[in-house]
Amino acid sequence: MLAMTLHVLTYSGFTKVQKVWYLLTFIAVMLCSAAEFCVHGIEYKPSFAIPLTIITVIQFSLSPLLGILFSGALGLHNQRKTAIVFFSVNLLVEAIAAPFGWMFYFDADGYHRGKLFFIYGVFYFASLAYLLVSMIIVGKRFRHRDRLTIGMVLVVLIAGMLPMTIFKLNITYIAVAISACICYIYYNDLVQQDIQAELVSNQKKMSAMQEHIISGLANLIENRDMETGEHITRTSAYAKALAEFAREDGVYSDEITDDFIALLYTLAPMHDIGKVVVPDRILKKPGKLTEEEFTIMKRHAAVGGDVVREVLNGIADESYQDFASDIATYHHEKWDGKGYPEGRTEEKTPLSARIMAIADVFDALISERCYKEAMSTEEAFSIIADEAGSHFDPKLAKVFLDHRKEFEELSKQ
Repeated sequence: MLAMTLHVLTYSGFTKVQKVWYLLTFIAVMLCSAAEFCVHGIEYKPSFAIPLTIITVIQFSLSPLLGILFSGALGLHNQRKTAIVFFSVNLLVEAIAAPFGWMFYFDADGYHRGKLFFIYGVFYFASLAYLLVSMIIVGKRFRHRDRLTIGMVLVVLIAGMLPMTIFKLNITYIAVAISACICYIYYNDLVQQDIQAELVSNQKKMSAMQEHIISGLANLIENRDMETGEHITRTSAYAKALAEFAREDGVYSDEITDDFIALLYTLAPMHDIGKVVVPDRILKKPGKLTEEEFTIMKRHAAVGGDVVREVLNGIADESYQDFASDIATYHHEKWDGKGYPEGRTEEKTPLSARIMAIADVFDALISERCYKEAMSTEEAFSIIADEAGSHFDPKLAKVFLDHRKEFEELSKQ
């Protein structure tokens, strides 16, 4: 229990008030144990009767207080008044009963229990019941409550009380010490569970905030581009489906994990966020872009990664930002190195961007834009097939074509 107490005093999960209560519990257990040793562990002499009576009065007044003291350590409020009242009543009863030997007495042979010793037992059991109720009350504040632990404490306490009551074996304080340790472990587990649940809750809130920010910015960009949010929804669905089918078919299955797919689906809407730097006269031009205008348009990929990092800075970790940046920066790269902004070849382009390239081009082909009519899905699949190995990753293009029916169904939704 000493080791447990030292740990409690240095544990950041407990408040200063709780630490004081636990320290008082420890001191009370030690005092009661010392009194027990003085009465039963040393050679008795009749001359010791008066000092031992005083020690026993203090012990019998303190020991029923242990349940209240530890309830304070568990974090229950307003235990101070309860402890003072309980101790005062115990002390008053013991002080009145001691001169008459009602609760206990010492004679020439040593310590004996009095006729009204059961009153002490009532006080003691009341204190332990108070502790058990306190544990249940504390447990209700948390999302998980370990009934098995409460049962263990009850068994240990009874195991300590029965030998004292029936066989007069004074091991009660050992039981109390063990119970206090079990209570500590119980409470500590509850604290950790609550902290973990709070972290999970905060992570969910953060993820929801990230998704709202991503969706809002992506819709803003698409609306500037005279498109609707349907492009965002479709390309995200295509990208997710392509990643899932690739993993099923054994293509890049070592890289395409559940986390990869979740991030891809969440961050795909940010692929064109770099268009924020493109002027409206170019972004909304109904006809074909000139070479100079196309050069300006291509800037959206070059700056896309930087824009993503600025948007996500402070609300997402580095790996999350890297994933989003890869999609925004490299989704216009081509397998043969003729894409932009860096002219990367083959697998030098991140896998997320290679998947996004197919999803983005497919949706662009089958959608009506201000500068073109919508193309049939048959023509779109033909173009994907023709440009596999030049524009698109040939392995991913094959997966896309092998699951043509599924993508056709997605395009109709």
